[in-house]
Amino acid sequence: MPSLLIVDDETALLKSLTFALEEEGFTVYGAATAGEGLAEALRLKPDLMLLDLRLPDMSGLDLLERWPAGEPRPQTIMISAHGDTRAAVRAVKMGANDYLTKPFDLDELLHCIHTALERTRMACEIDFHRQEALRNTGIVGASPAIDALGQTIQRVAASGATRILVLGESGTGKTLVAKAIHSGSPRAGGPFIEINCASLPEQLIEAELFGAEKGAYTGAHQRRVGLVALADQGTLFLDEIGELPLALQAKLLHFLENGTYRPVGGGRSQTADVRVIAATNRDLAGEVQDGRFREDLFYRLNVITLTVPPLRERGDDILHLAQHCAHQCAAEEHVTPIRFGEESAALMRAYAWPGNVRQLKNLVERLTILHPGQTITRAHLPAEILRDASTPPPGGSGAGIPPGAATPSPAPGGKVGGGSISETLNLTEREIILAALQATGGHKGRAADRLGISRHAFKRRLQRLGIE
Repeated sequence: MPSLLIVDDETALLKSLTFALEEEGFTVYGAATAGEGLAEALRLKPDLMLLDLRLPDMSGLDLLERWPAGEPRPQTIMISAHGDTRAAVRAVKMGANDYLTKPFDLDELLHCIHTALERTRMACEIDFHRQEALRNTGIVGASPAIDALGQTIQRVAASGATRILVLGESGTGKTLVAKAIHSGSPRAGGPFIEINCASLPEQLIEAELFGAEKGAYTGAHQRRVGLVALADQGTLFLDEIGELPLALQAKLLHFLENGTYRPVGGGRSQTADVRVIAATNRDLAGEVQDGRFREDLFYRLNVITLTVPPLRERGDDILHLAQHCAHQCAAEEHVTPIRFGEESAALMRAYAWPGNVRQLKNLVERLTILHPGQTITRAHLPAEILRDASTPPPGGSGAGIPPGAATPSPAPGGKVGGGSISETLNLTEREIILAALQATGGHKGRAADRLGISRHAFKRRLQRLGIE
C-alpha cells in the first residue's frame, strides 16, 4: 500500500488525518517536528509527505532546504493555516507538488494525494521503459551516468537531428549507442550501415562510402554501390571518424551539408537521405588544432554530441555488466555461469578498467572458459587488477593478463608508472594488444576481432608499437 508521512504539530489534526487516510487504504506515519519528520522520511522512505509550513523547530520549507543531496525525496504536499501565497510559490519552486490551506476538505486532500502518487507511478513506468529500451539495445547498467545517457539517446533518437557525434574512450560501447539511436528512431525500419574509417586503405575509403563506376580505378571491374546509397532512409555509422583522411573529409562535409555526393568516376551527383552518426575516441578539437581534422567538418558533426562514460565512472554497473556477460558466455559455452565473491567483486569495482567494457567482457569470457560454474575469488583475478585496484593504474594496464604473467615491456621511450601522456597511452595500448595476442595464441586476425577493430588497423598498431 502507498505510505504517507504527516509532519504536523497539531495532535488532533494528525490523529484525524491518520484515521481518515488509513480508512482509504494508506499506511500512515506521523511526526510532530521538522527534525523528526526529516529523520523519519529518510528512514521510512514514504511515497508521499504531508508537510506543515509552520513547525516548532523550523519551517517546512527549511526541512526541504536541508534535504540531503542525492537522497530521493517523496512527493510533497505543503499544508498551512496561513494563506501565504509567497510561501506557496516558494514551496512549489523547491519541488513541492501542491499547497493546501487549512481547513481543507478531505476529498480535496485525497485528490491532491492521488494526483501526486500518479506522477510517481508514471515516472517509474517511464524509467522502466527507458531501462527496457536500453537492455534491448545491449546497453546494461543503472548508474546515474548510464541513466542520463539513456534519456539523451531517447531524445536524440526521436528528434529530427541527422548529424550526431558520439564520443568516448575505446571499448565503452559507442557502437551500441549508435544502434540504440537508430532502433529508437523513425528510421528504425531502414538500414543501419556501419563502416570503420580505419579499416580500409586510404585509396579505397571513398569508393566504399560513395561508390564507384566501372573502370574508375585499377581493379574496379564492375560498378560499386557505396555505403551512403545503401543507408538511404536509414543510418550511416562512421566509426573512428578521426582516422578519415583529410582529402575525404572535404567530400564528406559536402555530403553532410547538401545531401549530395558523386561516385568515384561518376559524372552525375546523387542524393541520399541519411542520418549520419560519427564516433571517435580522439579529441577532435585537439585534432583540429593540430591540422589533422577539418574545423568545418568538426562543427558540422558537433551539433548533437553524446559522451559514453568510461567504465570506471559507472560504479556498480561494473558488477552488473560482469554478471550479465557471465550469463552470456555461459550460454555460449554451455556451462554454468561463474559468480563473483565479495572480495573479487570489490577488487573489480575498484579497478580502473583502461580497456573499458571490452576489457571486462574479455576477462569474463576467459574466467568462464577456465573456471566454469565457480565462484571467482581473488586468486582467479589477473595481476593488474590485484596490483592496481586500490588506485587508478599510473601507466595504464592491459586486459586479460593471467596471474603471474610477466608485465609487458613498455614501448620504446615509455616509462612504467610515469612518462609523458603519449608514452602512457602507448604502454596501455601495447599491453592490451599483447594480452589479446596471448589469448588467441598469437593469431592476429582473431586478436583484432577480440579487440573490435579491423585487421588492417590492428596491423598498423603492431607496426607503430614495434610489436613483432
